Order: sequence, then structure tokens, then C-alpha cells
Amino acid sequence: MSSALTDLLPLPIVQAPMAGGVSLPQLAAAVSEAGGLGFLAAGYKTADGMYQEIKQLRSLTSRPFGVNLFMPQPEHPGASTGSTGAAPAAPPAAGAVELYAHQLAGEAAWYGTELGDPDSGRDDGYDAKLAVLLDNPVPAASFHFGVPAPDTLAALRRAGTFTLVTATTVEEALAVERAGADAVIVQGVEAGGHQGTHRDIPENDGSGIGLLSLLAQVREAVGLPLIAAGGLMRGSQIAAVLAAGASAAQLGTAFLATPESGAAAVHKEALTDPLFVRTELTRAFSGRPARGLVNRFLREHGPYAPAAYPEVHHLTSPLRKAAAKAGDAQGMALWAGQGHRLARTLPAGRLVEVLTAELDAARTALSDGGATDAGGAR
Repeated sequence: MSSALTDLLPLPIVQAPMAGGVSLPQLAAAVSEAGGLGFLAAGYKTADGMYQEIKQLRSLTSRPFGVNLFMPQPEHPGASTGSTGAAPAAPPAAGAVELYAHQLAGEAAWYGTELGDPDSGRDDGYDAKLAVLLDNPVPAASFHFGVPAPDTLAALRRAGTFTLVTATTVEEALAVERAGADAVIVQGVEAGGHQGTHRDIPENDGSGIGLLSLLAQVREAVGLPLIAAGGLMRGSQIAAVLAAGASAAQLGTAFLATPESGAAAVHKEALTDPLFVRTELTRAFSGRPARGLVNRFLREHGPYAPAAYPEVHHLTSPLRKAAAKAGDAQGMALWAGQGHRLARTLPAGRLVEVLTAELDAARTALSDGGATDAGGAR
């Protein structure tokens, strides 16, 4: 682990930034206070909203923390973002979003709401948020859906901010390294929520790589520190990714059920509800591949959702909010990783302690097993 990363991470545990109101300052503070690295999610917030949460977090902890930004989206789904240098792909069929809106009309009537405006913006206030982070530097900043420009990463480094960028393939990880980031978040297909792919290509739906396989491939190709993400719920799994070459593990779903999480109660309960037995990658709620618990909305609309982010996200936003208000898990985006059945309702700080104890136990078992193998049976 690099010295800069060691300063950020007394423990090799990162709380994933979960947009949509889940990663509250209270959650990030509890994780950081326990020795992990808590993260705020700036996605879907205004620049001022992000700034106010940073101020609140700083009032709760003096420990390092991070802030996650979504990269601006290209004009057409499939076009490259950041510095990957890939050629744009063809846009979806004309009127695909409008056709999807017609399909969702019954949902709007059922929940007594209007559909959202799909043309509500593509950049998520990226430039304004960057300006805030450069004027008021935070210890760490991570990026999803693409790679920031090299001069942006250099400016953040000069400001004292450690930068991390999500990658879902070896090619994306190499692009992150070329751009000058400090670390790569290696996201396996098991991860809950949105896949951080740099180019959203419909032909690749469902073809993601499992975390351990991806980690090994990236480890051999990239010289940066790696943060492993995807389906991790136990300390033994953290031990496995550390043994495979990661410097730390990023966990999202594991922290979703904590009291400090801002997830709706019905979402937390669904993680271990026998009614929800599996997850799938879907475009139903946002137009981008994201892993969630399979519910009615996902089953009925997932097969027809166009590759159009953030248009579909804006379109379905009122539906998701109305379903959450009604406590209807069948109409919500129940983002969750493949390990969701292992969720624990512990306070976030206590969860970090339990994960650390499990990690230590797994390392001891590995060490004892190695000694036994070398010295013969005991």
C-alpha cells in the first residue's frame, strides 16, 4: 500500500459512496471514526448540497474521508467519456426514451405522479462540484462513469486530494493509470448499484468480469494501488482480495443496512427478505446497467428499457420516490450486490470492528495453514 493511501486508511476498509441519499454524513463519519474511509456521494446533488454535506461531515469527524463524483455523460450513450479515447457508438433508436415513457404511463397513474423530464441535464453539475473540491480540498475524491482529464487529476493532487477512479475492465484501468490517478477502484460484476463502465455499450450487458478474476488481470497490467469492490460482505472476503493484490476493499451493500445509512427502511429490510432471492443488472431505473434486487418493476420494464442515461434516470425519478414514500418495494430501485443476503443491521462503526476482527481471523487462519503446509501435519 502506498504511503499516501496508508495515511487515508488505518484499516483497509472503504465505505462505498452510494448516491440517492444513502451515504449520509453520519454514515461516512462513523466509518472514518472506526478507522475505515467513509465516503459521501455527490451524485444527483447540487454543488452547494455537496458542500453542505462536506461541512456537516467535518463537524462529525476529523478523520480522512472521500467524496465521489459522477463524470458528465456524452451526448449519445456509448460515446467515450474522459480520456479513454474510444470512438463514439451509435445512439439508441430515435424515440426510444419516448417509447419507454409511454410504457411507464401506467406506473405514473398507479403512484399518482408525473414522469420526470428526461432532458434534465447530463453533467450532474460536475464543473461546479470540482470547483468546490479545489477551493475546499477533501482528503480523497473518486470518480464513476469515466476518467477525469489529466489536468483535473493533477490539480486535485496539488490541492492534497488523493484521487481514485472506478474501472470495470483492464482497458479502463490502464486509462485511469495514463490519466494520472492515484489508485484504481476495481469493480467486479457482483457489485450493487451502477457499474462504473467508462463506455456504456449495450452489447456488453451482462458480460462483466467477476472481482477476483478482474483483480488478477488488473494487478498484472497496472502499477497503481487497487481498491477491490463487488459483493464483499465479510472480513474473510476482504482477506481474499488483499491476498489477491488489492490494497483495500470497498463495501457498499454491507453498509446499506446500518442505522446511519439513509436508505429507506423497506430497502434495508428487502436485503434479507426471502421474497427477494436474487439480483440482476438492469437498465429499468436509470438507463445504465445497475445491479438491484429483482422486483416487479425490474421484471416488467427491464427488458424494454433503452440504453439512455441519465434520461431514464430523470424519467423514473418521481416513480421511485413515490414508491419509496408508499413503502412499496416492488416499485423501487433496490440496489444491492450479490452478497446482499449477508447484510447485518449493525451500527456502521461496530460493523467496521466486526469486519476487522473477521479479517484478522482469516489472516491468522491463512498463516496457520501455511505453517502447517510447510511443516507437515500437526
